[in-house]
Amino acid sequence: MNNAHEPVTVIGLGLMGKALATTFLKAGHPTTVWNRTPAKAEELAAQGAVVAPTVGDAVRASSLIVVCLSDFAAVLDTVGPHRAELAGRTLVNLTSGTSDEARRIAAWASDYLDGAIMAIPEVIGRPEAFLLFSGSSGAFGNHEDTLKRLGNAVFFGEDPGLASLYDVALLGVMWGTLNAFLHGAALLGAAKVDASAFAPFANQWVSSVTGFVSAYADQIDRGAYPAEDAALETHLATMKYLVRESAAAGIDTDWPARIQALAERAMDAGHAGASYASLIEVFRGQA
Repeated sequence: MNNAHEPVTVIGLGLMGKALATTFLKAGHPTTVWNRTPAKAEELAAQGAVVAPTVGDAVRASSLIVVCLSDFAAVLDTVGPHRAELAGRTLVNLTSGTSDEARRIAAWASDYLDGAIMAIPEVIGRPEAFLLFSGSSGAFGNHEDTLKRLGNAVFFGEDPGLASLYDVALLGVMWGTLNAFLHGAALLGAAKVDASAFAPFANQWVSSVTGFVSAYADQIDRGAYPAEDAALETHLATMKYLVRESAAAGIDTDWPARIQALAERAMDAGHAGASYASLIEVFRGQA
């Protein structure tokens, strides 16, 4: 649906909430805001936002209510008492939480979208920002154009918990990648190599690893792990060098040792000649 300038309410004005409200304002949406600490709304008011004196006033002001608070409990405490007033309105919850928490809110919010923001506040509204949504397909269809003001909006289906699951899974990829980089930077740093010298090669290699991700995803979906690039036993041999080099340099070995332990568990389960993707069986608890 084309809602070029539909009214929007934003509840919660932390760094991210303020970025959301600012983006809506710049796109020409009449924007109502509410925050527990009213002073945080002053800058937005100067930009044209209407500052609601109460949560109830904020909810009643728009048909699209966007909530970005600290956690699930804050959503319940803030919006929960106004469930009746949400009738006929769409609640979009961009607060980080678990899939179970998202489903619990969906049980009492009649038109609900759970969302996850895969961006920092500074890039909200720019092409590199993307947001994940799940829940009511009708709600997403009705407000898709408005939500796309914030960035690339992706809808995963009617299960309201899917956006949260994607969120934590993607964050796991981020943390795993960053931990590997930090460990590598520490290891090379012991040889007087600057992290800035290492970074370009790390970035190039991360780009190459995306090819493995696509190939292994296909293997996981098929439930077969042919060693088309290298067998797990080959990976394990090299992992041992990483542990030894780390220990010799006085670098913490916990990260590489955990990787080695995962590979050894997969080997013990009979995947020595399989691809690295066979470690999925360890994560599934089946090895």
